[in-house]
Amino acid sequence: MIAKISSGKETAGLIRYLFDTKRAKDHTDPHLVASWDGFAPDPGRSEDADATRRLLVADLDLHVKQARRLGRAPEKHVWHCSIRAAETDRHLSDEEWADIARRVVAATGISPDGDPDGCRWVAVRHAPDHIHIAATKVRADLRTARHWHDYLTADRELASIEKEYGLFQVVRGDRTAAKRPTRAEQEKARRAGQNKTASERLRSTVRTAVAAASSMEEFVDLLHHLDGVLVEIVYFPSGDVRGYKVAVEDDAGGPIWYSGSKLAPDLSFPKIQERLENIDSQPADQPGRRRPDSWHQATATTERIPHHLDQADDEASQAHLAAFGEALDALPLLAPQPLRSQLREAATAFAALAMFLDAAILVVTAAARWHQLRHHDQQVAAAHQTLLHLQAAYDQAAAAPLAVLAQRRPLTVERHIRQIRRAVPDHAEQVIEDSAFGALTAVLAEAEAVGHDPEQLLSMRPTSALWTMPAAPHGS
Repeated sequence: MIAKISSGKETAGLIRYLFDTKRAKDHTDPHLVASWDGFAPDPGRSEDADATRRLLVADLDLHVKQARRLGRAPEKHVWHCSIRAAETDRHLSDEEWADIARRVVAATGISPDGDPDGCRWVAVRHAPDHIHIAATKVRADLRTARHWHDYLTADRELASIEKEYGLFQVVRGDRTAAKRPTRAEQEKARRAGQNKTASERLRSTVRTAVAAASSMEEFVDLLHHLDGVLVEIVYFPSGDVRGYKVAVEDDAGGPIWYSGSKLAPDLSFPKIQERLENIDSQPADQPGRRRPDSWHQATATTERIPHHLDQADDEASQAHLAAFGEALDALPLLAPQPLRSQLREAATAFAALAMFLDAAILVVTAAARWHQLRHHDQQVAAAHQTLLHLQAAYDQAAAAPLAVLAQRRPLTVERHIRQIRRAVPDHAEQVIEDSAFGALTAVLAEAEAVGHDPEQLLSMRPTSALWTMPAAPHGS
């Protein structure tokens, strides 16, 4: 079941819509299934529907008018919650919908159980698969209802209802994921010949900018140089940056602006600022030493993330997952093209990419476990889909370079064999006899050439992509 909650200023307009059967063709047999006291007038079961509708509005607005005389009525005094069953669910009876409505208004704080001063509300059913709850937010004691986080509390109650009623159990998130595009956004994108909505394209573009930036100044500068994107930076009176808004430049019907937090919770300006301010500064290049390859740096950082997910600090874990997500967003732009003028460069680049993908697979596996322990069902499902794509990318990236690297077996192979036996004694013989062993020794030699300790790399993670078979980069 899905709940949608909104606020409004006019009780009469909402009630008129809920009982309208002329303009709204899907409104069939509108009637009340429940109300605050069980005796509310029902326009759907009255011979004079218009008069009864006016009477119902007056009853709902009673405490609002009293509070307004005291200057205590909220501007948006109407609370509207629609609850829709899944297409595969059975048709619920009026009594079942009434029970669901009572549980939702109680859970959200509109009319708590056992509270005689709860708000006035009605539940209207005008179609087989959903109901609408219309309420006014002023209680009988003329205080405004405390319905904070009503979407979350309604969602939790609906999750319990689904289990108890044997209904389809919706995959729910924890509000850290980006919102799904609306049907209107999807239709607009389809008319414009786009396979993604404006918000999805902007989200991906901004994530790439975050992944490429090393400071807030650089992030703001990158925003101003994004192709096809309009950018507006919002400033405090002091001149400091307060936030940002972006829009698609060629959006039909004029640009629609999105703040960072509207694109995704982790793309709000404060979240990005916190993320970039915690980036470790890179040491200056040392004379006579090659600068580490960016893929090796990314792999080393990625390999440490599963360890962080095993710690008790949820906030730090979320930060590492956000950083990893940004790296994946930037991956399509940073990964080398498969065709290079020299095969050796292509093989080396793809081997480094394969190592990163292997580390990425382990991170996503750890992330899925982390979210599962916290019952973040939506993120768990997304992680499983990500694993499928990463596995396919790894298989494609690793096959050719492993074959080429195997032909470049270094003269120091015996030394590497000794290192393997010391680092992973339980797996050493299996590794040495594997068909990809030649590629492993070539990669170890190149890692050593840029300053890595091969034995330390091997001992960090025995199932590393340095020697795991391409078919199973995450080990077995």
